[in-house]
Amino acid sequence: MGARFEALDELFDDTLTLPFGDTEYVIPSPSAEDGLRVQKITSLAARLQAGGEAVDTTLLDDEEERDLLALCLGPVLDEMLSDGVAWSRVRHAGLTAMFWVVSGPDIAERYWKTGGDPSQWAPNRETRRAQKKSGSGAASKTRSRGSTSGTSGRRATASGRKGGTT
Repeated sequence: MGARFEALDELFDDTLTLPFGDTEYVIPSPSAEDGLRVQKITSLAARLQAGGEAVDTTLLDDEEERDLLALCLGPVLDEMLSDGVAWSRVRHAGLTAMFWVVSGPDIAERYWKTGGDPSQWAPNRETRRAQKKSGSGAASKTRSRGSTSGTSGRRATASGRKGGTT
């Protein structure tokens, strides 16, 4: 007999709740079609960045950006606009929802907590170096790989040069 699965409704929360002071906005999961459109847009952006496009390249014009946020926020977009929420906050909520749609709640929460500041996503070079020197962080606990060429990496000393003779 095959495995018995729980009902999906018991496993998933198909909403994302974002707090704005005393107000909470509950964003519903987009339809499958809209979720696939969001995935396609973000995949294109990732490919452009991987291909060397500048991070600040505008990938969407204003109308396309609003459409993306509408896909991600659903009916909550109109609610936020009618409540007079500032555009920067609406945009942050929309991008948080985009990360939720594409990558799940953990990545969305991480983005939300950074306030949209990309420098907060990963430690900067100084922080990484300080972690290595102090011995904290995974990098300092991981042994580096040895040479794969079959050599030890040490220079051989010529016996003829020992003692200054050639």
